[in-house]
Amino acid sequence: MVLGNDNGAAGGKGDLVDRLGNAIRLGIGFLTRLPIAPPPHVAPGDLAAAAWAFPAIGGALGLLAGIVFAAAAWLGLPMAAAALLALGALAWLTGALHEDGLADTADGFGGRTRTAKLEIMRDSRIGTFGVIALIVAIGLKVAALAAIGSGAGGPGAAIAGLIAAAALSRAALAPVMLLFDPARAEGLGAEAGRPSQRAVALALAIGLLLAAGALISYGAAAFFVAVVCGLIGAGAVSLIAARQVGGYTGDVLGAVQQAAETAVLLALSAVLA
Repeated sequence: MVLGNDNGAAGGKGDLVDRLGNAIRLGIGFLTRLPIAPPPHVAPGDLAAAAWAFPAIGGALGLLAGIVFAAAAWLGLPMAAAALLALGALAWLTGALHEDGLADTADGFGGRTRTAKLEIMRDSRIGTFGVIALIVAIGLKVAALAAIGSGAGGPGAAIAGLIAAAALSRAALAPVMLLFDPARAEGLGAEAGRPSQRAVALALAIGLLLAAGALISYGAAAFFVAVVCGLIGAGAVSLIAARQVGGYTGDVLGAVQQAAETAVLLALSAVLA
């Protein structure tokens, strides 16, 4: 990982801080549209090495979206409107990166052959399957968030749900990159590299800790169903992608994140509404 070099014991601590900071900067630059200077040196494989930071960045994004939800609710807007505004803010913060991946993946999986599927996924234009996938995913998340915000926990529960969903869904990306192969020899999936087991373990640990911290006031059941359903959502898309195109692409990773995020919010709506 060309994000810092170990120059011995004397400079080891400073170099470690530099590497951690560069990994976070790389993750923010990749996952969001926030203006941040990239690390000075980025090599193939650095993105996978920085995957441990994805859930932390996701948790921060979820918090920002939750603040939008709470502000809209405080202004007296309907819960559905607050949910839609929060999801719109989240899409704006990320540049709709994951939504674009979901749409392209849905379009691609409609192809007849593996080659055709991958070619369709390369096309930046959105097709019928992509539109339907976005409508279903956004509609489910709006309904789930509105139900959570209307429950006993109020807007605070919606904020917690957004933090948990955003963190867990991005924590799921690291194990997918480790366990599955890139579907192409080139492209984002191949260039990102394969994260180490340590990076995957750290990503999962951070995601679980953030979700637990966000949901601690709502009981162990909320945390348990969020984790299990997020895992099911991410795993289902990953297995379908392996069958359809032989592995993952950048678009597939976006679809994995969206599926996990939607599954977590739906699960929480069943427990917290």
